[in-house]
Amino acid sequence: MFKRITLAITVAALVAGCSSGVKLDDVPVEDKNATSTLGANGANSGNTAQSGVAGVDLGQSGRDAAGPVGVSRIVYFDYDSYVIKPEFQSLIEAHSRFLKASNGRKVMIEGHTDDRGGREYNLALGQKRAEAVRRSLALLGVPDSQMEAVSFGKEKPAVQGSTEDAHAQNRRAELSYR
Repeated sequence: MFKRITLAITVAALVAGCSSGVKLDDVPVEDKNATSTLGANGANSGNTAQSGVAGVDLGQSGRDAAGPVGVSRIVYFDYDSYVIKPEFQSLIEAHSRFLKASNGRKVMIEGHTDDRGGREYNLALGQKRAEAVRRSLALLGVPDSQMEAVSFGKEKPAVQGSTEDAHAQNRRAELSYR
């Protein structure tokens, strides 16, 4: 009987120790400035003039407008790794020079993973990849106020598919300028 109680307590402690305290679904979002453009049926009326909210270009051309010309914005990683490979050091150095010369520019570093693994694990790995790039830029003199690191995990793949080539293209950190 004593062995069963001890075993039950040990198993409960292990399960509690392995659980994540991160509440991924409890993200506080507060928009103090926007007004709703939802119609009576709940559909978006699309009238931006009425709401006072301007349209945003989410295409690649809008994202590329502010960064260094002729320099890639993607750092690729090995499987289950957040170590920056030596071949991406010159890319990071070019972005750091651009950011130090443009004090008003900010960069969002987006961490991504392939579709293998659980949601929480991939969000954590994507964050580690984004933070690795952010730390590299900081070591080269870019102020923290110009950078933000976020993770999308496996939620925004660059390429669909389950081939090794598709997985390799999804294991990345993207630099997006604001």
